[in-house]
Amino acid sequence: MAADRHDLPDAQWHLLEPLLPDRTPRRGGRWADHRPVVDGVIWRVRTGSPWRDLPEAYGPWQTVYDRHRRWSADGTWEKVLDALRTECDLDLTAEEGEWAVSIDSSIMRAHHDAAGARGEPPRDVPPERLAAQVPPSPRERGRSGGQHRTPRP
Repeated sequence: MAADRHDLPDAQWHLLEPLLPDRTPRRGGRWADHRPVVDGVIWRVRTGSPWRDLPEAYGPWQTVYDRHRRWSADGTWEKVLDALRTECDLDLTAEEGEWAVSIDSSIMRAHHDAAGARGEPPRDVPPERLAAQVPPSPRERGRSGGQHRTPRP
């Protein structure tokens, strides 16, 4: 049962649970229950709070962070999203029409701590799982923003 307004209701959890990895990882002991971890990730995403401010009800913040990071790196979240989207598409009838999505990017801001990110990509995440790199600007490539002049003979 959902304990916080950010937690998944039982009906939604029953749809999500079979899509998550087995609780027995390849190495080591059993993982903690997935439900508080998933609820903790949802709480953190909805509130925008730092991981360290995660309420104790979701377990240690390191556990929630590590599992979220691991599932992001191995494609688990992507597979879950694809499966849920497929299910929604199957439920969509002709009378209901098509999907409508609205994204307002005018309020997207980086947290002030984002300025200190390390310069190297993480070693434990495969390069193909990382976000696409933005091509360097002309200034970063060594050219000024003005006209490029060639010397006359």
